[in-house]
Amino acid sequence: MSASDARVWPPMTRQTRPWTYWWWMGSAVDKTNLVRELTRYRQAGLGGVHIIPIYGARGWEDRYIPYLSPAWLEMLDFTVRQAEQLDLGVDMTTGTGWCFGGPKVAPDEANALLQTRSYTVQTGQKPDLDIAPGQLQALMAFGPDQQRVDLLPRLAADGSLNWTAPAGPWLVIAVWQRFSGQNVKRAAPGGEGPMLNLFEPRAMTNFLRWFDDAFAHYTGARPRAQYHDSYEYRCDWAPSLLAEFEKRRGYRLQDHLDAFVRGEPPDRAARVKSDYRETISDLMVEVTLPLWTAWAHRHGWITRNEAHGSPGNWIDLYAAADIPETEMFHRDRNRLLSKFASSAAHLTGRPLVSSETGTWLAEHFTETLGQMKELLDDLFLSGVNHVLYHGTCYSPDEAPWPGWLFYASFQMNPRNPIWRDVPALNLYATRCQAVLQTGRPDQDLLLYWPIHDLWHDPSGTVRNLTIHARDWFETQPIGQTAEELWDRGYAFDYVSDRFLQQAVADHGEVRLPGGCWRAIVIPPCQRMPLPTLRKLIELAEAGVPVIFAGPLPTDVPGLANLEARQAQLRELLARARTLASREDPRLFIGRLHPPLLAAGIPRESMVEDGGLLYIRRALTNGHYYFIANRSSHEAFEGWITLARPARAVRLLEPMTGQHGAPPQKPAGPNHVAVYLRLWPGQSLILQTTQTSFDDPPWIWWTASGPTFPLQGPWQVEFIEGGPTLPAGFQTRSLGSWTEGGDPDRERFAGTARYTLRFDLPAWNATQWRLDLGRIAQSARVRVNGHDLGTLLQPPWQLTLRDLQPTNNLLEVEVTSVAANRIRDLDRRGVPWKNFHDINFVNINYRPFNAADWPIRECGLLGPVTLTPVEPIQLNP
Repeated sequence: MSASDARVWPPMTRQTRPWTYWWWMGSAVDKTNLVRELTRYRQAGLGGVHIIPIYGARGWEDRYIPYLSPAWLEMLDFTVRQAEQLDLGVDMTTGTGWCFGGPKVAPDEANALLQTRSYTVQTGQKPDLDIAPGQLQALMAFGPDQQRVDLLPRLAADGSLNWTAPAGPWLVIAVWQRFSGQNVKRAAPGGEGPMLNLFEPRAMTNFLRWFDDAFAHYTGARPRAQYHDSYEYRCDWAPSLLAEFEKRRGYRLQDHLDAFVRGEPPDRAARVKSDYRETISDLMVEVTLPLWTAWAHRHGWITRNEAHGSPGNWIDLYAAADIPETEMFHRDRNRLLSKFASSAAHLTGRPLVSSETGTWLAEHFTETLGQMKELLDDLFLSGVNHVLYHGTCYSPDEAPWPGWLFYASFQMNPRNPIWRDVPALNLYATRCQAVLQTGRPDQDLLLYWPIHDLWHDPSGTVRNLTIHARDWFETQPIGQTAEELWDRGYAFDYVSDRFLQQAVADHGEVRLPGGCWRAIVIPPCQRMPLPTLRKLIELAEAGVPVIFAGPLPTDVPGLANLEARQAQLRELLARARTLASREDPRLFIGRLHPPLLAAGIPRESMVEDGGLLYIRRALTNGHYYFIANRSSHEAFEGWITLARPARAVRLLEPMTGQHGAPPQKPAGPNHVAVYLRLWPGQSLILQTTQTSFDDPPWIWWTASGPTFPLQGPWQVEFIEGGPTLPAGFQTRSLGSWTEGGDPDRERFAGTARYTLRFDLPAWNATQWRLDLGRIAQSARVRVNGHDLGTLLQPPWQLTLRDLQPTNNLLEVEVTSVAANRIRDLDRRGVPWKNFHDINFVNINYRPFNAADWPIRECGLLGPVTLTPVEPIQLNP
């Protein structure tokens, strides 16, 4: 087999190790337990923690520390210093719980909802206003023949109106706002209050003043980053929105309140709503989030931002922070959505893409490390290279098991029995991220997001773009084109109108601050801003392939100067058609794949073979490929041809750290094909070079004889876990340790050691495949005292060498999930869910109770077999 050699892996640092969300319940932390917890995290292979103060545990109120108080800042300083000694990083949320907000948010700076009231006024009448004049932000009258009158200047402080309707009827529309009622979710003591209004610039400025005051005399150690969670605000209006709209769109929204409020006529309403939605996006992209990032930089922090959920352009919003952060939530796992975050990083040249990792991965206490490993692979394929588990709750050692817990978490904490094998998962993640943080992204295409087609809708106000309801992406041309490119093996990033304006042509490629791409793809779209179409034509004229996958756009978005802009559009469309009609065009209309072929854009054909997916990184003299088999049931075995030129290939196995030269053969000038074998859920890394590697051969083994069962008796000893260690036993028939009617084994969660002495079968072989059958749920394996590694997922197999003819010792230490122990607590009515606020809920957000759960299988389930193996023989 191959060697394990640290020299072939990129350096592993706190930044390449996985981090974790770290909830401080009630901020009831103390220095003794902080040291204990941080030490355990580092020993398990974590790289850092992200402090999020939240609601507290019942019965511990006397230990609560108010947020941003001197005592809280003292604990922050102690934590960062202790973490630094352990080579751990620390981030913090700008606030408590989520989202931005708290006690310093003034009523008119809180997230707000638009309020309107319409009055029909006949000739000679006045509207019967019943809204306090001081609340009103607009009061408009709309009459026959498109007449409109601004009534707000005619409204006196006492509510009297200096206006009487002329020949009518007239529609009078009043506009004001109200607090949405959305307070900070899961706030910690001292952090309670309304959520902020991200559409109001002064709201952000005043909110950050709270932190300036708190840190004014702080001389302690500082975290690495400030954090903003996913957009969960209820907001569609702001005090200055009308003024900001006029400044940015060039006309008054008040003058079109009739269409805005009633949605009629549909085209005018849709154009006004599109301008409104663009303004909302602009305010976050250009003002409030940059204010936060600039503030953080002044204090020596960087920022992490989750843009998903927001009603703005995700690409631009992710790019507003130093580290864009994505999320996959329970079954809401679309790798193409997570590419919005990585695209923002690639466009800007930012090295890290993070993820909130494991939110509701499965039901509490049933989640396995194998499931987490597969989620990591999905995120890595999306371009993530800096995962943060969701997550870990600080808990003092004095708290009885299972300790303090967060309700939506993977429970990645030292009290969960699976923690015993977490180091193996963390080392896997560290190796992968060391690779994925090395070099530079290697994408060929920019895929344009025609967001104005989405914004052009006469119904509603804002549309929050979530990872849950995904019709805004999956049923739209952007999602369909992205999936088509992904399924054909093309590497791409999304690009927005804003970023296209920064693009320049560079020797037939398109250059942005983060690098170069070889072509731009435009999904079918109807509306495109003139500056975007003009830029695309200019890039095509300069030699960049620009591919319209459908017809050219037919209209411009928005309302201002509509006829003039439509005339300019017609001129640009004629110019585009002329470019497309040339003998050697750089602009293509109406097709996708033939132009990609004509432009020489390579694709990775491996994606068409058995569920393989990939992501590439470019190096000075080659490339890294992270490759995962994401098929649910089909193993892959065969040759793949790499699209990037190479002369030699190294295989890196991130779970074990082993490396070697896999079977490879020429596949055209300066290209190679590689022979791979990947079970469902498995992954590996290929490194290519234009020179050579000095590696031992990587051997794929194949059966060379029959399979032999390993018979008992097995000695089973319970070595770690609780509530008590059951008595050991001996068995010839492997199965769940919960079988047999022993209540101590039924309620046990932890680790049992299975021991077997065996002789080799009468077969002439020097290498053997050990197959453990089934494991519930992870296992460390030793043979004759030698550690062979930790297995987290099928296939539960290892290749063995140097076995003795007789009296070999096999030890398998199997660790279970916590489900059966939690079930026992709930069946006996033991109180452990003692938390304020939401307390503790199940995956469906109902009160959690495991009393009716079935007993879950645990242990070495077998059958355990040995099969002689030999190196696979491949035709050259």
